[in-house]
Amino acid sequence: MPPAHPFDTSYLRDGDNDDKLKEECGVFGVVGVADAANFVALGLHALQHRGQEAGGIVSYHPEAGFQSARRFGYVRDNFTSQSVMETLPGELAIGHVRYSTTGSKGQTAIRDVQPFFGEFAMGGAAIAHNGNITNANALRRELIERGSIFQSSSDSECIIHLMARSLQRNVPERMEDALRRVEGAFSVVAMTRTKLIGVRDPLGVRPLVLGKVGDGWALSSETCALDIIGAEFVREIEPGEMVVITSGGVESHFPFRRQPSRFCIFEHVYFSRPDSILGGRSVYETRENIGRELAKESPVDADLVCPVPDSGTPAAIGYSLESGIPYAMGIIRNQYMGRTFIEPTEQIRNMGVRLKLNVNRALIKGKRVILVDDSVVRGTTSRKIKEMILDAGAAEVHFRIASPPTAWPCFYGVDTPQREKLLAATMSEDEMRDHLQVDSLKFISLDGLYRAVGEANGRDSKCPQYCDACFSGEYPVTPADKVNEGFKMKTAAE
Repeated sequence: MPPAHPFDTSYLRDGDNDDKLKEECGVFGVVGVADAANFVALGLHALQHRGQEAGGIVSYHPEAGFQSARRFGYVRDNFTSQSVMETLPGELAIGHVRYSTTGSKGQTAIRDVQPFFGEFAMGGAAIAHNGNITNANALRRELIERGSIFQSSSDSECIIHLMARSLQRNVPERMEDALRRVEGAFSVVAMTRTKLIGVRDPLGVRPLVLGKVGDGWALSSETCALDIIGAEFVREIEPGEMVVITSGGVESHFPFRRQPSRFCIFEHVYFSRPDSILGGRSVYETRENIGRELAKESPVDADLVCPVPDSGTPAAIGYSLESGIPYAMGIIRNQYMGRTFIEPTEQIRNMGVRLKLNVNRALIKGKRVILVDDSVVRGTTSRKIKEMILDAGAAEVHFRIASPPTAWPCFYGVDTPQREKLLAATMSEDEMRDHLQVDSLKFISLDGLYRAVGEANGRDSKCPQYCDACFSGEYPVTPADKVNEGFKMKTAAE
């Protein structure tokens, strides 16, 4: 199906033209400030890159009780009107932005949009989840057999039902009980009538940070969302940690068995905003370091280093600084691409990438160009960009990719194509170069990526410091549901 309009890029997610991995969602919560929902809306706006499909906010006020608003589309289009925000009173609120893996907006019901709410014997609770539950199908079957009635298709709803069935005394304890049954990746922000709760899975695959805002507190997927509300970054929630925040302060404990951390390394490469801090490191500086490592590993004679905007920009700057080859904006992104500009014709649809990117012809003509991008997934976008560069008169085109080849799907909260659709799963680097028809193609090595994120000795093959399953095929948590559906795990020979 073509998109309703040529400038609506939502169709690309399931089409062959998409060449970027998509983070599924972002979470944000605030307690102890007046009009908490307004702070949450601002936080979600800063986290919009983590999910553009839909968003939701739940708030609590002693007189009004729990109130919620869930909408399709951008935060700016839904949670900026006074009429909506007035329905979300109180000093406690949480929110969620979503990017599903199960199709476009037209195939997703509003009931799938988080936060989810449940009413328990000791009072109500709402929950927002970033990540993916890898045993959700098995849990759902078990819960339905025992009488649970599901309202959505989201794996996150399993947590609410597990909490409802728990025999523990209060909501935080019920949440602990529920999350002990869950496998996979989860960073959770939840709320009761008086508490803001944050939890990370034992491996800490997805990010979650704590901030101080006035006399209150905030939880967020990234530090950039704390900045927008003027909150002070306090610290990261540790892997396997649960924090329960009330007017009395922050209580912390560790309900899960301690394990070595396996934070998602692709957060450093692409998912997180460059102005965020991860693991005490600037994301921007890390991406610049990736470019420097790439220049050391894969030098080439050229006239210009150009990023594929915007995600390739910091790495391109690093490549330029290390190689001494001038940096230039050879490709310009159209920042104001609308959704309903002109009626779709076949000719317009075939413009594809040109709707978003345009080549700076005067700069490119006659030059040997190094294009730096963050990743190659299917390879379709890379090929179109190469054609645009050559059409502009470039003498040579060399691709340098700021991540290792993406050869395996992610099951921990990232929208990834099936393995057979990943270019690196079926081709060698040389075969990918020939497929893209470029003069050279080089990816940063896995060790080089680890060095760029601060691991001087590279990757510890016996106990990797990060989750890098999309590159290595080594999954820290077995994706039970997918294996049951026939997914073949990496063998020793591979």
